[in-house]
Amino acid sequence: MLRGKPVAAAIAAAFISSVAAQAGPQTVKGPGTSPECFKPWDAKTTYFKWQAKKGPYKIALANGFVGNTWRIQMIKTAKAFVEQSGIKEDVGEFKVVSTGTDVAAQIAAIDNFINSGYDAIVTIAVNPKAFTPVIKRANKAGVVIVPFDNVVDSEEVLMVNEDQHEMGKLMGDWLVKNIPAKAGKILEVRGLPGNSVDRDRHEGFRKSLEAGGKWDVIEVVGNWDDGTAQKVVADAVAVHKKFDGMYVQGGTTGAVRALMDAKHPFIPVSGEGENGFRKLCAEHASEGLLCSSATQSPALVSIAIKTAITALKGETLPQMISVPIPYVESSGLKQDVNFYPKLSDNFFVGNSYPACGVTLTDVEIMSKNEANQ
Repeated sequence: MLRGKPVAAAIAAAFISSVAAQAGPQTVKGPGTSPECFKPWDAKTTYFKWQAKKGPYKIALANGFVGNTWRIQMIKTAKAFVEQSGIKEDVGEFKVVSTGTDVAAQIAAIDNFINSGYDAIVTIAVNPKAFTPVIKRANKAGVVIVPFDNVVDSEEVLMVNEDQHEMGKLMGDWLVKNIPAKAGKILEVRGLPGNSVDRDRHEGFRKSLEAGGKWDVIEVVGNWDDGTAQKVVADAVAVHKKFDGMYVQGGTTGAVRALMDAKHPFIPVSGEGENGFRKLCAEHASEGLLCSSATQSPALVSIAIKTAITALKGETLPQMISVPIPYVESSGLKQDVNFYPKLSDNFFVGNSYPACGVTLTDVEIMSKNEANQ
């Protein structure tokens, strides 16, 4: 009779352990909910399903680096999005923390959110390889983590992104097409070192160049920041004198201004979706500035938040969600449609994803601030 209690305790412990093990996502068959919004990355993408929770939910944004205009706009966008009708009803609390480029600090912030009872955490990972342990802790606690933009090297977590490798290749293909000699010196202005976005865009870009022509590529690091990009491009021009084309991951407005300040002849430039870059392209098109512009929209954070809420409601979702790349070339630039003369140079265009119900205006976004809250 006395041995019955330990046995019962063991059975209860096993049951609790089993429930805990099932707290994370189950791998299920597709298709998932709302495929027009939550598009699977490819035909091999698996599908996840969490046990449904009752809302409203506690959601956090665990940002890392906040030293450029894209990150600032992203945080403002997140704050605006959680106040929109149809979303605010599901968000009981929204917290933002930016921890800088320290991987350990970002992981500690995520752990703190997990331990504080948050239901979901969206994050831009400082490093793609360091997050496996904290993902496992989140899954065990039933917390939905959604990396976006700079995603992680894991198949155990929901992720949202544009195809960064394809973006780099797209921009490389355009440069090759628009440099008639199929040879010359290219200036590649890279992003923030150590991030998956920088890595994947670089690899896609180089793959494109390797397939088409003979190129001497000079790399500089612009940190996706106008001021930094302007300085490193100015330094590169001072040293190398002449380039035949330029690819800028971010900070394109500053990079083009550096060429202009140095009186460098206009060359084909493939760059980001900064409003200032597109304004320069439109203004100087007749003088020979040829451009292509692909946007990694700060509004990705909105889709990440919507993904987290959808997962918390127990819906089936692709493990990796693909977001289309907003793209335009010089000939397709249209004032007040895909660039805005009255808006700041630092504003990133392409913040609406109608298929996902994301229709943020510049006024809604810019009324917010980037401070932790």
